[in-house]
Amino acid sequence: MNQFRWLTAGESHGRGLLAIVDGLPAGIPITEDAIANDLRRRQGGYGRGKRQQIETDRATLISGVRHGLSIGSPIGLQLINRDHQNAGWETRMSPEAVDEDIEPVITLRPGHADLSGTQKYGFDDVRPILERSSARETAARVAAGAVARAFLNEIGISLFSQTIEIGGVTVPLEGQGLTDITAIESSPVRVSDKTAEQAMIARIDGAKNDNDTLGGVFEVVAKGIPFGLGSHVQWDRKLDGRIAQAFMSINAVKAVEIGDGIANASRPGSEAQDIILPWNTEDLHPWERQTNKAGGLEAGMSNGQDIIVRGFIKPISTVPRRMPSVDLQHGDQATSFYERSDVAVVPAAGVIGEAMLAMVLADAALEKFGGDHIAEVISNFENFNSTVGPRFGVEND
Repeated sequence: MNQFRWLTAGESHGRGLLAIVDGLPAGIPITEDAIANDLRRRQGGYGRGKRQQIETDRATLISGVRHGLSIGSPIGLQLINRDHQNAGWETRMSPEAVDEDIEPVITLRPGHADLSGTQKYGFDDVRPILERSSARETAARVAAGAVARAFLNEIGISLFSQTIEIGGVTVPLEGQGLTDITAIESSPVRVSDKTAEQAMIARIDGAKNDNDTLGGVFEVVAKGIPFGLGSHVQWDRKLDGRIAQAFMSINAVKAVEIGDGIANASRPGSEAQDIILPWNTEDLHPWERQTNKAGGLEAGMSNGQDIIVRGFIKPISTVPRRMPSVDLQHGDQATSFYERSDVAVVPAAGVIGEAMLAMVLADAALEKFGGDHIAEVISNFENFNSTVGPRFGVEND
């Protein structure tokens, strides 16, 4: 059985990040430039911190691709951390033992992995925990997600994202949706509504002046989805469950919504369903619905509609304002330390969400249409789509 798998490695201020993507068929066009485009989008967004000015992320393909095409073997990606060469990080994050004393980080920051991680792994220094738990790791995810996106492009699946809310400022979505991708991609907060854009920027500026941080909501939409990705037969094969897990793994995401999941909880059942329209032989996308409140997923399977997922981001836990805390060594009261952070990461989180959804969908698509070469996958995909429709044909008037 084909299975899309991926792993990342690396620390925030270590030498670099690594990603391994396994399970993709041969023959898929993959280039470093295409991967760099998604990495650039992740680094953008109003409210990002100084780290994004230091790094210019570019992933080097070190295996699995020959002459611009995947060859069916694991794809290896490497990203260099430029900041590793600055301010003593080569010593502090050296893989080899060092002679000099390294001052430990002992102040525990609420909202981070510091307390749980040090207790779990037995460290008397927070540094090993905060380095790996840093959102810097998501650069490797975006690189791996760009590889998954290249595969999905071959079977007509595309992904987009936009910001829905930052710090309580919400984009009016009624009748809008993802209608203007160009405007979204050119916006510093990744919205198409200019009024909301200016209000979000002002809100971010206000939080920065207050030495504070902001959360918000991002939305990811996948188009061109076929029927039948995922399954209803076991809990761990349900596609909505797999998507929710992927989104919850993104740093600072504390809730996930699929379609109108939250609004549907308050509606009567008669108003929460997506009415199935009569079969239309001239429709290029049959089995259409009046609405898409389910977000393209029913009973753990894709239903042919766009898949719509929203991630809810808490405010960044690294708050510039000194916060009360405790020290790791003695449990005494202390004041939180601050290295640097973003004010708001919602625009970038949408790009990370695209990567996560791309990898879940790539895995599900290979489950359904697997093959060793992309031509075989496309043939399986087209053969299945030819079976979609009424089971006893369509009567002609």
